[in-house]
Order: sequence, then C-alpha cells, then structure tokens
Amino acid sequence: MGYNRQAAIEYARKYALNYNPDYYDFGKYNLGGDCTNFISQCLHAGGAPMTHRPEEWYYYGLNSRSPSWSAVEFLYRYLTAPKDNGFTAVECQGLSSAVPGDVIQLSFDGQVFSHSLFISNITNTVFAPRIFVCTHTYDSCDRDFSTYQYRKMRLLHITN
Repeated sequence: MGYNRQAAIEYARKYALNYNPDYYDFGKYNLGGDCTNFISQCLHAGGAPMTHRPEEWYYYGLNSRSPSWSAVEFLYRYLTAPKDNGFTAVECQGLSSAVPGDVIQLSFDGQVFSHSLFISNITNTVFAPRIFVCTHTYDSCDRDFSTYQYRKMRLLHITN
C-alpha cells in the first residue's frame, strides 16, 4: 500500500481551516504551533502508517505522541531516515521536484526550520509553476506559496 496523495490533499483541504476535533490543537494553548501536527495528520490520512520503535511517528493524544508527530525538526528527521515501513521522503533543493502531497519546511531566521506546509496543488503558468499550500498555525487553505517570506526552505518529497 503506497501513499495516497489525493486522500492526503482532500484531508488537508477539509481540515486546514476547520480543525479535526480528534487531534489536539497545539497552537490554541501556545505549545509551539499546530503546523507539523497538521502535516502529520495529512500524511496519515494519505496512508502513512503510525510507527513505534525504532522509528517513532504516532499520535494517540496530547500525552501519547512522538516528538516527530508535532515538531518540525523531528518530523524532518523521521521522514528522511531509512525505515522498515518504507514511508520516507528525500530532501530536495528547490521546488522543481515538488508534487501535491509533499511537504515544505521554512526557516524564517535562516538557521532554524520552524514551519511546515503541505502542498495541495501545483498549477502551470507561462512563467513558472505556482504552488499552493495548506497549513495550521498561520491557517491557510490553498494559499499561494509565493506569498510567504522566509530565509530558507526545504522540500520533503514523499518517495512512496
């Protein structure tokens, strides 16, 4: 069973502005924002399996979750590490490899990556492709990625 990008995109659009009550809202109580929690929800909706040792990525509630479920850097490490279940991502330079269902992470200070975005659509224009994203914390549904200001970005291309 592979990653169902369409199911993940449908989830992202459904819950980008209306939070899924089955998951804790980390932004509501200033627990670092909710963006990566939302990205994990999207990936899981697309078929990414929750895992336990040695690779951990799971959520059963606020007090029963892995750091990789809700923290930017931990999710990056989880997705880019080889693992038995085969669900991985590769970090790509630039956005030329981007497809809907992939993840973008941003650094606003040029040093620490602190925001995660889910690619919901890509349209081709005369000049360049336009990428649209869904996210929490700065809640957005199909927001044009070109409207973000950041110092560094990384694309996490889901490989399966």
